[in-house]
Amino acid sequence: MMADRKASERKNLLKNGLGLTPPMGWNSWNHFHCQINEKIIRETADALVSSGLVKLGYKYVNIDDCWGESSRDSQGNLVANKTTFPSGIKALADYVHSKGLKLGIYADSGYRTCSGTMPGSLGHEEHDASTFASWGIDYLKYDNCFNDDTRPTIRYQAMSNALKKTGHSIFFSMCEWGDMRPALWGANMGNSWRTTDDISDSWGSMLKIADMNEVYADRAKPGGWNDPDMLEVGNGGMKYNEYVVHFSIWAISKAPLLLGCDVRNLTKESMQIIGNEEVIAVNQDPLGVQAKKVRMLGERMIWAGPLSGNRIVILFESRKTFTSMMTAHWDDLGISSNNTIFEVRDLWEHRTLETKFQGKLTVKAEGHTCRMFILTPVTKD
Repeated sequence: MMADRKASERKNLLKNGLGLTPPMGWNSWNHFHCQINEKIIRETADALVSSGLVKLGYKYVNIDDCWGESSRDSQGNLVANKTTFPSGIKALADYVHSKGLKLGIYADSGYRTCSGTMPGSLGHEEHDASTFASWGIDYLKYDNCFNDDTRPTIRYQAMSNALKKTGHSIFFSMCEWGDMRPALWGANMGNSWRTTDDISDSWGSMLKIADMNEVYADRAKPGGWNDPDMLEVGNGGMKYNEYVVHFSIWAISKAPLLLGCDVRNLTKESMQIIGNEEVIAVNQDPLGVQAKKVRMLGERMIWAGPLSGNRIVILFESRKTFTSMMTAHWDDLGISSNNTIFEVRDLWEHRTLETKFQGKLTVKAEGHTCRMFILTPVTKD
């Protein structure tokens, strides 16, 4: 059977005590891009609380690019945009913290941020890390634009060192676009690392990124996660069932669950997806092992991974446009004996199947949908 990997054997080398499960929250970029202001951030914090999402684990409120003035002040400090963030970032952090949430911010490892509207942090790492700490920042997304052509291993190490030096706990999210395969070196520097370029709100983009991210499944562990970019659920570019697939893959991949929609105006359908407590629990499972594809049958994928308590999560994912049958055999899942009997829980239908299963599990999947289950071993009758 897929064996539990002891957390003690898979420690994060960064050792800042953060990200023992993948971070959950919200980021401004996918929906708002540069059209952000402090009112939107405050209202988003309010919405995470009033909707009950914070109780499900969505605690980070992350401001992306375009929050600052175009140049530093006379002391070399980054400064909040006086028009869109007139109260300043410290006051915003205080407000977000008062709601029981955490505030994240964005910076860049080059000379300018990706929008070109703000100064980058290259050569200013310690100064900017100190500024973020003084504001009470809890999360830093660190981008890769307009850099000096030095390796990301150098530039991201510089900011990692600077954050450590502050003594303030800041989750370090490295957004280096997958350059130089950061899954192979990122655990020394950050709590998460982008394995891909940016996602877009489409079925094709989502699947391409999911496939690229899966290659590095063995590198994910508590304190250091593969990051296939933020969620697009609720932004309108995919159908409901496609968003279910999106959320399911991100959950089993132990990806950061960072909402990218306008949470102030969530539809019932979007809330059903992002509020699925059983799927979230898979993402937040303390074992922290990323699922992998165990079978690739043309346009039908079977993903599986171990969970705590000797359980297994399985995702049957269909990229076909018509209904088909899919079968996971116990030996596909690393289960040593076909005689092992499992109780099967359907995480999207929220029901435990009446039948106990032995040797294999066969399901029907419609086109562009998925079926997600947890297998729990039971004593043979």
